[in-house]
Amino acid sequence: MIDRRLIREQPEKIRAALRHRGYEFDLDELVEVEKRRRELLAIVESGRAQRNALSEQIGRLMQEGSDAQSLKQKATALGEELTQHEEELGQVEEQFEALMLELPNIPLEEVPIGESEEDNVVVYTKGKIRRFDFTPVGHWELGERLGILNFQVAAKQAGARFATDVGAGATLERALINFMLDTHTRKHGYTEVLPPFLANERSCYGTANLPKFEEDLFKTTDGLYLVPTAEVPLTNMHQDEILTADELPKYYTAYTACFRSEAGAAGKETRGLIRVHQFHKVELMKFVKPEESDEELEKLVQNAESIIQALELPYRRMHLCTGDMGFQPRQTFDLEAYFPAMDRWLELSSCSQYGDFQARRCNTRYRPHPKAKPEFVHTMNGSGLAAGRTMAAIIENYQQEDGTVVIPDVLRPYMGGMAEITPPLP
Repeated sequence: MIDRRLIREQPEKIRAALRHRGYEFDLDELVEVEKRRRELLAIVESGRAQRNALSEQIGRLMQEGSDAQSLKQKATALGEELTQHEEELGQVEEQFEALMLELPNIPLEEVPIGESEEDNVVVYTKGKIRRFDFTPVGHWELGERLGILNFQVAAKQAGARFATDVGAGATLERALINFMLDTHTRKHGYTEVLPPFLANERSCYGTANLPKFEEDLFKTTDGLYLVPTAEVPLTNMHQDEILTADELPKYYTAYTACFRSEAGAAGKETRGLIRVHQFHKVELMKFVKPEESDEELEKLVQNAESIIQALELPYRRMHLCTGDMGFQPRQTFDLEAYFPAMDRWLELSSCSQYGDFQARRCNTRYRPHPKAKPEFVHTMNGSGLAAGRTMAAIIENYQQEDGTVVIPDVLRPYMGGMAEITPPLP
C-alpha cells in the first residue's frame, strides 16, 4: 500500500495517479475517513492520559485516607466515554485499512500516460524476424502433430485450458526451466529457492493479490491459495523482518507451477499454451535499497532479456502505460516475443518495480545504518521467463517445412544433445 501520509499531505498527487490509471476509487471518502481517524486518535490519546492522571490522583487520595468517591465517578464516566471512542476508532481504522488495500500504487513520472495496451511504448526491438518459405503452423497444432503437446488428454485429466507435455515436449519445457535457473544463479547472482506452491492469506495480501484479485486465484477448502506466481512466496521471504543495509540487495529466483483462473481473460488470446490455468515459470525477485530501485530494475529486465537473446528469439521491450499497468507496480516493462504463426507479439516476461508498496504490506524493512530508524525496502520482480510461452515461441520460430522443430543451441546440452524434434513415423 502507499504511504498513508500522502492521503493528508498530497491527495492531488493520488487523484492524478488514479485519473491516469483510469481507476475508479472514492478518494474523498478515504480522505474523510483518514481525517476522522486522526481526530479519534487524538481524542483517545487525550482520554487515556486523563484516565491515567485520575488514577494517580485517586491512588494518592486513598493513601492519604481522603475521600476519592467523586474522582472515581468521574473516572468511571471518562472510562465509558473512552471505551466508546476506542470502539469507534477501531471501526474507523478497519474502514481505513480496507480502503487503503483498494488503492493502487502511484506510477512514476516517467511512465507513459495512456488508457490501454494500444498506448504502450516500444522501447526497442531486437532479433531478426524470420521470413518463412511456407505458411508457419501454430504451436498448438504443430505440438499435437509432433506428439509433444496434448490438449485433449489434459481436458480429460483436468478440464479446458490445460496442457499436457509429452515426451520431447516435457523434456523441452524442463530444459528451459533448468537453463533459466542455471543462467540466473550462475551468471546473474540470484539465490535459487524452491518455495511452497500454496500460500496463506497473509502472503497474498502482502503482494496485493488480495483482496483485489481474489477471483483470479484458486483457493483450497482450508483457506490456502495456489500460487499465481512465485512472486507471492518470494516477496514474503522477509515478512515482518528488519534487514541490515549490508544484506541488500537480495536476489532470489524460483521455479514454480503457477495457477490462475484467468477470470478476466475474455477477449484475449487463449489458444494453445496462452492463458492456461496452470503454467510453469521461473521468477526473479529483488529486495533493494530505495535509491537503487531504478538501476536494479534495469538489471532485472536485462537478466530476463538474456534468456530470450540466448534462445535467439525476436523480441521487443515495451514500456507499459498507466492504463495498462497492473494494480501493484509503479513501473513495468514487458518483454514480448514474436509468434510468426499468430503474427503477434506476446509477453514472455513482465518486469515491475513496486517501490515500498509491497514492503508496507509485508512489513519488510531495513536499517540504512546500525542506529538508524528502520525504513521500508523496495521490491521488484519479473518473469525470467514463462516456460510454457517460451516453449510455444520456440516451436513457432524454429519450425521447419517438414514439420520438425530445431532445438536452440543453448538447450541441446539440457536435452541430451537432441538437435531437433521430429514428427512420429506414420
